[in-house]
Amino acid sequence: MKRVAIYLRVSTVDQHPETQLYDLRNLAAQRGYEVVKEYTDKISGSKARRPGLDELLSDAGRHRFDVVLVWAFDRMARSVRHLLETLDDLNQLGIEFISFRENIDTGGPLGRAIVVIVGAIAELERNLIIERVRAGMRRAKLEGRQIGRRPLDVNRAGILSDRDRGLSLSEVAKAHGISRAMVSKVVRQAKESASHKGQLNATLQVAENRSPETAT
Repeated sequence: MKRVAIYLRVSTVDQHPETQLYDLRNLAAQRGYEVVKEYTDKISGSKARRPGLDELLSDAGRHRFDVVLVWAFDRMARSVRHLLETLDDLNQLGIEFISFRENIDTGGPLGRAIVVIVGAIAELERNLIIERVRAGMRRAKLEGRQIGRRPLDVNRAGILSDRDRGLSLSEVAKAHGISRAMVSKVVRQAKESASHKGQLNATLQVAENRSPETAT
């Protein structure tokens, strides 16, 4: 008898996993599986951290079950890539994966082939999206349109002058209609520029002192 682990996930604490659990328990019973443990996460599908799934994968590494049973692909993973990585980890451990809604069973050759096809389609879709974005950026550049955020036009000399007069960051920001972070950035860049100029002048001075004319 195969040992099966059931994984459940609902998006919010207001939802209940009982509907998924009913279907999965019935499927396990129909196939003659022994349910050894049920793992549950009540968390958004986009969240990377899933304590229940992490525990399941940890127990998988200890070979505590032979099959992982889920209600649907999107219950298991936050993205196609995450799903394929998880399936690959389970496959390396010799653990089968069954999805109730999609009727996919990686224990057979057809199920494994479908997973490979899904992964290839997902990769193709990502590449097409990247190419469309790049084409749009190239077109915008040729048309002379701004790509990305337009640089903020600030009076850097006025900001530095106000700071030298003792105005606070908040006061300078309010006077120039910008954020405190922008004021800090302008001041920091001015200090770094002055420091670099000082280092350059010091280097030039040393070089002049070591020149042949100076030595003679």
